[in-house]
Amino acid sequence: MGAHRLRQTLLSDTLELLSTEPGVGTLLGIEPGELSDLSELMAAALAACLPEGKARVWLRGLAVELFRHRNDLLETSLDDLLVTSARDGQPGGAPRVLLFANGYHALLSYRVSRALWLAGREELALAVKSQFTRALSVEIWPQAEIGRGVWFDHGLGLVIGQTAVIEEDVSLWHGVTLGSNFVDMGEGRHPRLRRGAVVGAGAMILGPVEVGAGATVAAGAVVTRDVPPGHVVTGPRGTDRGVGRFAGFATLAELKGRAE
Repeated sequence: MGAHRLRQTLLSDTLELLSTEPGVGTLLGIEPGELSDLSELMAAALAACLPEGKARVWLRGLAVELFRHRNDLLETSLDDLLVTSARDGQPGGAPRVLLFANGYHALLSYRVSRALWLAGREELALAVKSQFTRALSVEIWPQAEIGRGVWFDHGLGLVIGQTAVIEEDVSLWHGVTLGSNFVDMGEGRHPRLRRGAVVGAGAMILGPVEVGAGATVAAGAVVTRDVPPGHVVTGPRGTDRGVGRFAGFATLAELKGRAE
């Protein structure tokens, strides 16, 4: 599915899912009749991650306004959804990802908190971040910079520090830490992941290191120095195994360019 088709069909396909299995809407607190556009749909899916109550209702209203008035937020979130739907490899496509994928919800919560941070509403951004840290077992600081078309598989246990930079088409598995080393404590003290990098489950990348474009950090690796573009590093000492790019996924550009 290309980007145009996703935009055209996401609302109707999700409403069909909710109508076919009404219990889903009941569990998530989503009434199909309340959804008239993509902004309301995205906000409802995100708010459903929070426990039922005032916080969920208030967050949903806030998110609707952000999605409606910041077109870049909606477009970026749809790009993330397109990539996640392609990489998750499970049937049901974008509607199931939007409603059920913890990793996508983690990324969506970051997008909203980041929009608030950039708008100068820093305390509110941090409050939103803290709510979803508790709800999703992730911690992604709104100061971090994350490009379009990123995929968080599962998302659980993911920690992304304040000055981290993640470029387009990066894939992160669960339990990944992008943290500081408590030695380099200035600006840029967290890792930078360049376009198309892949980081496996439980990997720790610490300090102001750069993981080059198309590089792969294997599951459980500990990385404290730069990884050249296209290289693979493994193990608790981050051993460089040379060039060996993980090539299992289409890029965002390729997905958006597919026939609609």
